[in-house]
Amino acid sequence: MFKKIITSFFMFILPFTANAELSDMDMREMQKMRQEVLMVLYANNPETRNLIADAEGYAVFKNQITNYIFLAAGSGKGVAYDAKSSKDIYMKMATGGIGMGLGIKDYSTIIIFHKRAMFDQFINKGWDFNGQVDAAAKFNDKGVEVIASGSFLGGITIYNITGNAVLLQAILQGSKHWKWK
Repeated sequence: MFKKIITSFFMFILPFTANAELSDMDMREMQKMRQEVLMVLYANNPETRNLIADAEGYAVFKNQITNYIFLAAGSGKGVAYDAKSSKDIYMKMATGGIGMGLGIKDYSTIIIFHKRAMFDQFINKGWDFNGQVDAAAKFNDKGVEVIASGSFLGGITIYNITGNAVLLQAILQGSKHWKWK
């Protein structure tokens, strides 16, 4: 039932997402974003440096989500790194969810793939379903956030780093990632 709701949501929202071609400026922007996000991740979670070094690949996304009472929707863009081929794959994402909440949040997501099959599935199909309880009041690195989340997919580790936010939510959420043209 949940998958049908999320699939219907994406079928509605995906045509409205920008489908512009990837430019050199977009690539430079995302490479810079990846470096900045990984520096913050390594500073707060030093063990992730080894997790990423031993991984089949990883992805870093800059996202925004808005939650309005019963529905949540968001979008983002990022880059996945394939450790096997040493290549970057530029991607976009859209997310939607149902639950209770209100607010808006800018955040970065780091996905570490421990299994090759999970990396390949992410690159080629790009679906994830998760549950999340989140409370945040943060602006310019001042404020607090409390988050509990979990992906329903195995073989991956996910980290979220919140930027600016005023949000209170408890949602079931689905995300779709796809390769940028």
